[in-house]
Amino acid sequence: MRMNHVLATLLATVSLGAFASSSAWSADTLQDVMKRRGLTEADVMAAAKTYTPTGKHDEFIVFSSGGQSGQVIVYGIPSMRILKYIGVFTPEPWQGYGFDEESKKVLQEGSKVDGREVLFGDTHHPAISETNGDTDGQFLFINDKNTPRIAVIDLKDFETKQIVKNPIMQSDHGGAFVSPNTEYVIEASQYPAPLGGEYVPLEQFNEKYRGAVTYWKFNRTKGRIEPENSFSIELPPYSQDLSDFGKGPSDGWSFTNSFCAERYVGGIERGRPPFEAGCSAKDVDFLHVVNWKKAEELVKAGKTKTINGMKVLPMDVAAKEGVLFLIPEPKSPHGSDVTPDGKYIIVAGKLDTHATVYSFEKIQAAIKAGKYSGKDDYGVPIIDLAAAVHKQVEVGLGPLHTQYDSKSCVAYTSIYVDSQVTKWDYCEGKVLDKLSVHYNIGHLMTMEGDTAHPKGKYLVALNKLAIDRFAPVGPLHPQNHQLIDISGDKMQLLYDMPLPLGEPHYAVAISTDRLKPSIRYPSGTNSRTDEKSPFAVRAGSEHTDKKPGKVEVFGTVIRSHITPEIIEANEGDEITVHFTNLERAEDETHGFAVSKHNVNLSLEPGKTVTATFKANKAGVYPYYCTEFCSALHLEMEGYLLVKPANYKGGAAAAGKAGVNYTKADYDARVKANIDTQGVIDGVVGYITSVNFKDFPQAVALVEDATDQLNFAKSSKEKSEEFAKKQDWNNAMLWAEQWFQYQVKAADIGLRAKTHLEQNGAKKVQK
Repeated sequence: MRMNHVLATLLATVSLGAFASSSAWSADTLQDVMKRRGLTEADVMAAAKTYTPTGKHDEFIVFSSGGQSGQVIVYGIPSMRILKYIGVFTPEPWQGYGFDEESKKVLQEGSKVDGREVLFGDTHHPAISETNGDTDGQFLFINDKNTPRIAVIDLKDFETKQIVKNPIMQSDHGGAFVSPNTEYVIEASQYPAPLGGEYVPLEQFNEKYRGAVTYWKFNRTKGRIEPENSFSIELPPYSQDLSDFGKGPSDGWSFTNSFCAERYVGGIERGRPPFEAGCSAKDVDFLHVVNWKKAEELVKAGKTKTINGMKVLPMDVAAKEGVLFLIPEPKSPHGSDVTPDGKYIIVAGKLDTHATVYSFEKIQAAIKAGKYSGKDDYGVPIIDLAAAVHKQVEVGLGPLHTQYDSKSCVAYTSIYVDSQVTKWDYCEGKVLDKLSVHYNIGHLMTMEGDTAHPKGKYLVALNKLAIDRFAPVGPLHPQNHQLIDISGDKMQLLYDMPLPLGEPHYAVAISTDRLKPSIRYPSGTNSRTDEKSPFAVRAGSEHTDKKPGKVEVFGTVIRSHITPEIIEANEGDEITVHFTNLERAEDETHGFAVSKHNVNLSLEPGKTVTATFKANKAGVYPYYCTEFCSALHLEMEGYLLVKPANYKGGAAAAGKAGVNYTKADYDARVKANIDTQGVIDGVVGYITSVNFKDFPQAVALVEDATDQLNFAKSSKEKSEEFAKKQDWNNAMLWAEQWFQYQVKAADIGLRAKTHLEQNGAKKVQK
């Protein structure tokens, strides 16, 4: 079938489909749809506020923890469309994370723990890098509560680049939170334990168990945490919880709350009441107030001890030198949230009904005057609650976490027991509005709501229970992220979003226009190091090196071809494959998977990745591209041939065609190719008639199309050589390959043409 006929048929089909859709649409009015589905005007208004037309982008991007999946979930607001899962502490097959050697190295640097390999993570608190207290969209950090680790994700390509293990903690919850200019990333321990990791009986809990807060030094230029320049502060054996850095007037300070300040050790097995009884007996816990700038000076002055390679500022030094202070707070809190102006810190206790607003100015005055209500059992000064509090506001039963609005003094607090969000004024100390959510809300998030300049507009309630919100899917329900409009005086619930991946604990949002991700890699890039891979090859330089017991392949992928198409090895060989994606088109990702060998690679444009595996059983194993990349995706294949040990077979013979072609077949194919070239020439004529060089995406597509046409030229020449010899089988097959390159060139060219038309390309005056 000729190319122009194919295109005409497609156009006719699309037109008929559009007409049918248009007719069906016109048969219903909005009122008809509302009546049929039982929708109210409020329902329709909520839908209109979240609807994002095809081709349009969301206003905000959300990074949510993936809980026990060990991943990060990315979705858009207001559409609530999931865009990506980022592999962090656990393998993620779609992206080849944990399957190629480059990402294995990242995983392994954080998964080898005390002689064990840990491939489970419990991600909790993501944080976006900041400049002057505002998110800048360059890096994302997230912690693992189970095995205390911090991961660094580069938002140029949304890939995990580094995982650091905390050498002194046994669990964490209070991470990750960044300083206003991302000099440091906080990680606070949760459950007290001996900081060296050694065994100590619980009977010595008060004497030998400790908490800690770690300040991981971040090198923005390198995009990496520097453990050698990081430090920790030893804390009492309370269960530390969430943290936040000060900003503005409170810059240089950080705040970490706690629970179980009773230091109770349960054990029904030992005849004692459980932890939950003893850890909630008192009315207050402690907010830790830390002068991290001064701590940094003491660390540089050598006032530390070293535990498992980590510099640790001892608790007695921190207390004596004016680094560490405590303030009573409502019991069992979850969040110490600094206001956008840095003047206040808000803490809410889950077993209380109040949110407490601490004044940083009052805290500093108390410290300066040296007026304390006493010291705890470890010699840490305790600032009197009344001396530090600005307001206490009754916000509801079970308050947890607070975020802020773009409107001055307006805060939102999640109310766990009442299943509500409370909107309130922390300056005046009054409740402004309440909204019921579904159900048992944990964290909440407003748009850039933990920065110096929150955006307001929307709030997401991260609810722990879904119950009746969605179609039942068995005993394990999804979590429910609910989108709420906060632009007016009254909050409006807009959308229920099921999230069926782990337990999404906390999330952060950023304006989409602050993100500047790459759309392709420079050719031959190792994406985990952001450097040129030593294994990258260009088209035409692919090769296979064989040594005794080893086979090393330097190959390429491009629509619709894997080079090499055949890999031969002997049983027992170690096979290493390096593949480079030669595409320059924005979204032409390829995959590479080998049957039965646990090999799965993801090759985004320009990327080079490596896999090493053992050919431990003789056989025939197909390999293929896992991404539907072109019309001939299924033909993008090859074979791994593993010969038995001591195989005595003869040399491999060239494959024979299954069909015998004639001169007439060849002539018909050539005529179709010439017609196809006419279509391509028309597309090229349009592209070169406009200012396509002003559109980087179009330029990349044109480069890709030019590559394909160059391959087409080579195949055309081969087909003509065989035609001169009247070898019609080879002439026909090379002519078919010529056509396939033309098809790919036409596909790319049409995409470039569409992009230019949709983005206002202008005619070039000649």
